[in-house]
Amino acid sequence: MSEHGHSHGANASARQLSLALALTGTFLVVEVIYGFVSGSLALLSDAGHMLTDVMALVLSLFAIRIGQRAPDRKRTYGYRRTEILAATLNAGALFAIGMYILFEAYRRLREPVEVQSTTMLIVAVLGLIVNLISARLLVSGSGHSLNVKSAYLEVLADLLGSVAVIVGALVIRFTGLAWVDPVLGALIGLWVLPRTWVLLRSSVNVLLEGVPEGVDLGGLRAELAALPGVQEVHDLHVWSVTSGLHSLTAHLVVAAGQPQADLLPQVHAIAERHGIEHSTVQFEPPDAHTGHERHLHP
Repeated sequence: MSEHGHSHGANASARQLSLALALTGTFLVVEVIYGFVSGSLALLSDAGHMLTDVMALVLSLFAIRIGQRAPDRKRTYGYRRTEILAATLNAGALFAIGMYILFEAYRRLREPVEVQSTTMLIVAVLGLIVNLISARLLVSGSGHSLNVKSAYLEVLADLLGSVAVIVGALVIRFTGLAWVDPVLGALIGLWVLPRTWVLLRSSVNVLLEGVPEGVDLGGLRAELAALPGVQEVHDLHVWSVTSGLHSLTAHLVVAAGQPQADLLPQVHAIAERHGIEHSTVQFEPPDAHTGHERHLHP
C-alpha cells in the first residue's frame, strides 16, 4: 500500500471515529445519570462499556493523528505503532470493566436492588439507536485497522448490551423478576470478554513483533529456500509495524555464480503473496560464515 493510500485510509477512519465519538460521548452522560436514577446494573453495565467506547474513540483518534507524522531521526518507521498502543489500552480497559461487571452481578444476585424498569427501557432504546449509528460508521474500517476494530468491538458490545437491557426492562416490568437485571449484566460481560481477549492478544503480538496472523512462516521459508541457487535461509524475521503493514528481513546463502539481480524480484514476489509489502534481503556466498560462529534465528 502506498503512503497516499495509508493517509487516505487514516483520514477516512478519523472522520468515522469523530462522528461516532460525538454520538457516543453525548449519550454517555445521559446513560450514566439514568443508570443511577433507575438502579439498573444492566444499564450501568452498558454505560460502563460506553465509557470505554469514548476512551477508545479518543485514543483511536489520537493514534491516527500521531501516526500520520512523518518518520524522523529517532523513529524511522514514523509513529504508526501508536495505533497498536491505543488498541492495547482499549482492550485492556474493556477487559477490566467486563470483569468488574461479573463481580457486581454476583453481588447483586446475593443482595437484590430495586430497578425502575420504565427509565431503564427508555434509556436503553435511545442507547440502541446511538450504538446502531456508531457501529454503522465504524464497520467499514474495522477490517483494516486493529485500532478501529477495538473501537468497533466496544460499540458492538454496547449495541448488544442495549438489546439485553431492553429485554430485561420488559421482563422486569411485566414479571417483577429483579434478578433478571444482574443476570443480563453478567451475560453482557461474558459476551465481551472472549472477543476482547482476542483483540488484546493480537495487539500484544504486534508489540512483541510476533509473526503476523495469517502469515505461514514455514511455508514462506520453504518458498525462499526453493528459489534457484538458494542453499540456505537464515535470520528470517517477519513482523508488523502496525495493522496490515508487514515487514520481512532474511539472509539467503546463494550458490557461487547465481545472479542476485534475478533472485531479488522473486523474493519480493513471494513476500507479497504472503501479504508482506516491505522486504529486505541480504545475499551471502556459501563460505560467508567459514571460521565464524553463526547465530541462527527461526
